[in-house]
Amino acid sequence: MAAQVDASALTDVLDGQWSELRSRLRKQMTGARVVDRHHDLTTEAHRAQVWDGMRVLVEADYPALGFDPAYGGEGDVRGAVVSFQMLGYGDLSLMVKAGVQWGLFGGAVQMLGTDRHHQRYLRDIMSLELPGCFAMTESGHGSDVQHLRTTARYNNGSFILNTPDDSARKDYIGNAARDGRIAVVFAQLDIRGRQYGVHAFMVPIRDHEGNSMPGVRIGDCGRKAGLNGVDNGRLWFSNVRVPREALLNRYGDVSEDGTYTSLIENDSRRFFTMLGALVRGRVSVAGSAGSATQRSLTLAVRHAETRRQFQRPGGDAEIPLLDYLAHQRKLLPALATTYALHFAQNELIAMLHDTQTAPEPGERDKRVLESRAAGIKAIATWHATATIQTAREACGGAGYLAENLLPSLKADTDVFTTFEGDNTVLLQLVAKGLLTDYRDNFADLSPLATARLVAGQLISPVLERLPGLIIARPAMHDRTWHLDLFADREQHVLAGLARRLRTAASSDKDPFDVFNDAQDHVLRAGRVHIERLVLEAFVAAVRRCADPAARDLLERLCDLYVLSAVESDRAWFLEHGRLTPPLAKRVVAEVNRLCRHLRPHARTLVDAFAIPEQQLVTELG
Repeated sequence: MAAQVDASALTDVLDGQWSELRSRLRKQMTGARVVDRHHDLTTEAHRAQVWDGMRVLVEADYPALGFDPAYGGEGDVRGAVVSFQMLGYGDLSLMVKAGVQWGLFGGAVQMLGTDRHHQRYLRDIMSLELPGCFAMTESGHGSDVQHLRTTARYNNGSFILNTPDDSARKDYIGNAARDGRIAVVFAQLDIRGRQYGVHAFMVPIRDHEGNSMPGVRIGDCGRKAGLNGVDNGRLWFSNVRVPREALLNRYGDVSEDGTYTSLIENDSRRFFTMLGALVRGRVSVAGSAGSATQRSLTLAVRHAETRRQFQRPGGDAEIPLLDYLAHQRKLLPALATTYALHFAQNELIAMLHDTQTAPEPGERDKRVLESRAAGIKAIATWHATATIQTAREACGGAGYLAENLLPSLKADTDVFTTFEGDNTVLLQLVAKGLLTDYRDNFADLSPLATARLVAGQLISPVLERLPGLIIARPAMHDRTWHLDLFADREQHVLAGLARRLRTAASSDKDPFDVFNDAQDHVLRAGRVHIERLVLEAFVAAVRRCADPAARDLLERLCDLYVLSAVESDRAWFLEHGRLTPPLAKRVVAEVNRLCRHLRPHARTLVDAFAIPEQQLVTELG
């Protein structure tokens, strides 16, 4: 490996096809008036500061990226998500507030509405003349959106919205407590006693003077563990009447006489199609979690290079923290995973853009996008939570000081694991999609192929008892072995899950119990599938790197990602005969060696994130 690697060469690979946009956004962030420090602010002062930051974003024309050019936007789906991701380098309250206004609220109007809504609302949404909310979540049915209980009954040309009880109140709604004037409210559509499932409605909640509209009750969620610049609130509706045109009617409409029409006849399929149109939120959360993770690692690595502690025996100089293997093991595998997830995020953004800008995207393409967005959001936000905590510990007492940013990063990102979909639920969605594909592929097999598949399933347990036949001392840096190892694990876990569910389903057990009893297996299937996709994204990014020294460094970082992942899951690999005990020990030793090997390049690797320097000004070094 070359002694020196140019960080900008790594930045080029990290930025990918959006290098020009990211460079422009970095310059804007460097010169922006947005203030990032907020640990000593009151809730109201922080909310006011964030509102001022929203105005600055409007002046910089930030909101236009993702909206239709017909209404003053740029129609750049990729650019909108990338710019949101880069807001994650600053105050995460501002990032979330922007996401609520232009991603959730504005995105719902754009994706679920039609021309009449676009013409009336989109320009004012972009300019912040119309602050809004995305009122989906209810206290009693957070993750079970399909069965939320707010009602919208059609009556004589209007919809009448009601909150039946407190468990059906809209809860944790960003922009609701202070600034929002209109909410996109998700409610069960009722026409003459017939239920048509969840639909979205434009419902005014405040007038221009900030007073609650008739029938609307607004509450403030109050102080939170983090993100206190976002005014989360609660909404109740009591016979709130809105006109027929308030229905966001892209997927279903109601005529004046109460006739319901939709191109999608099945209520359940229509509901999931509607949710799929809003997938951009999950993609954006995964990206902003990655930015916060990069920021925490940059702070921790810089500190570990300058902070010295204890002397070598017989020496006078104290040793930098990053020279200790234990400290390297804290930070460098996390850094490798952060790179891997960043490359997977780039691929996800490209997939999102291609799907949402296609004239007629295929159903399978949409389903694959939704599954990948769910899985990467889950893995990326869990990684953010774990890594930011590790970075905090790696900085000792200094990392616990509010002025050094890590406590606020920890508090602000903690909720990422549960908003835009609880991670446990999201991984189950990934696994269900895999099972559907598994079933469909199996059904399409010829008799000979089916026999071979069954034979392979029968042989596999035998091979597990003969680990020496599975892997015989592979080269630790053999990329083909890495890819095969992750793919084989995914296939085995999925096939085992399918057999387990099929066997249980053939009994007289309750369907809920069948799935619930296999939930651990379901979650593992989702996780190992995403880990395989992340590895493939990393490998593809390394191949695109044109600079030889940077590519060599990325190759070793990819090795560390793979082998640290194998090390953390080596119980499974041992139990299933994919590793022998001596080989498992070699994996651990190689992780140690790679940490030592990459240690001189740690600063270069974090500098390559190119985070604007004013976002890194602390006493950590």
